[in-house]
Amino acid sequence: MIPRIAATPFAPPVRPRDGVPRRVSQAVLEATLPGPGRDRLAAGEVLVVTTGQQPGLFTGPLYTVYKALSAIALAARLERERRVPVVPVFWVAGDDHDFHEANWALVLNGAGEPTRIVLRDRPADAPATPLSREACGPEVLTALDQLRADTPESEFKGEVLSWLRAAYQPDTNLADACAAAVQALLGGYGLAVLRPYATAVKQEMAPWLVRALELTLPDGLSPVLLEGSLGRDRLRGEGGAFVTRRGGERFVRADLEKIAADRPDRLSPNVLLRPVVEAALLPTVAYLAGPGELRYLAETGPLYRALGVTPQTPVPRWSGLLIEARVARVSDKHHLVPSDFDGPPGALEARVVREQLPAEVNAALEALRREVRTSYDRLAAGVAQLDPTLERTVESARNAALAGSQDIEKRLVAALKRGNETILSQLSRARASLYPGGLPQERALTYASMAIRYGPPLFAALHDEVARWAVAS
Repeated sequence: MIPRIAATPFAPPVRPRDGVPRRVSQAVLEATLPGPGRDRLAAGEVLVVTTGQQPGLFTGPLYTVYKALSAIALAARLERERRVPVVPVFWVAGDDHDFHEANWALVLNGAGEPTRIVLRDRPADAPATPLSREACGPEVLTALDQLRADTPESEFKGEVLSWLRAAYQPDTNLADACAAAVQALLGGYGLAVLRPYATAVKQEMAPWLVRALELTLPDGLSPVLLEGSLGRDRLRGEGGAFVTRRGGERFVRADLEKIAADRPDRLSPNVLLRPVVEAALLPTVAYLAGPGELRYLAETGPLYRALGVTPQTPVPRWSGLLIEARVARVSDKHHLVPSDFDGPPGALEARVVREQLPAEVNAALEALRREVRTSYDRLAAGVAQLDPTLERTVESARNAALAGSQDIEKRLVAALKRGNETILSQLSRARASLYPGGLPQERALTYASMAIRYGPPLFAALHDEVARWAVAS
């Protein structure tokens, strides 16, 4: 049985603005992976719905797939409404250099516990190389072996492993590997997977980045990054020149213009400038964004105005939880909702076990605490009149008495825990599924973890659920 899918919207729906269809450039087409989406981009004047994500091991967290499905569904709805071709585009953010965020995947093992698969560590003093030039390396074969070993056997496992093994090869960089995996999973549904770090797109992007050099963000830095001696680095205007924040390298404008002409791959937009450049290159009417992206997109207005680019509409992507049958059973049994599992380990378990204390014991403990508070309040009032210096002594005695009742309760709960190991284990596994490692499921678990368990039926259910969301939003 596939998991129940529960939508968890984080913002109200937004209607995308009207847009003017236009042709996309040859550079964009060259950087888009072959498939139905690219064919539609090449067919003439179009609008596009975009989303994007930095590359991740085995496609990264679940929300990467949720973003892509959201773009596919919203594009289909807008095409029906506006009667013009609307193509969903996935922007693979290969310029990103945050290797720490990209080098791991989280899966549920056969026991339902979270297992972290790490590609490798990158030394803290290593250059901040863009992920589009970070090879998967031979370690990816070990990561694939770990994925196979740590996940439960199922009829779908071989197909999932084959899908990922075809994309994540030692000689392939992380950005291209993720792009290939997303294309294999979703390209057949019309998603156009764009690699904006490709040379052709970098050349087309370069004039916009040169113009943006003159812009200064509230933090005093430029929205343009340069790959220097320490890797990808922010630029700061200083005395008519530009200096890299970490490396301290100094460039005059002519230097950066030459880099833009000869090595445009060394320049890239920061997180605020990227959607502006995207809107300049593509006829974008909507950008499917997560909660963090919505916050920073709200700050981009000055950049759009300065560069004369019409903003696309930020639209909250679909968000949801996959509630497995075993999780639903334990939740129903104890009258819990998913948010009850969002807390420190042990807190929910203690609460559930505490509820099993006999009613007469709970009543006696509460009566004891009530009597302690009442009696000590009366005592404190009398002491205050006789000798105010003793008020702290009375307060300390009151707290000690209350602590004694709490200690009795803790010991009773501990005794119940020892006799309810099965319940505690069930609650722990439920938390691991809904909030693995203390993170929301969609921000932690990789799609492969669920695909191995539930296969194409789960994907079909997600596709249909997100399609319904797009129609209703």
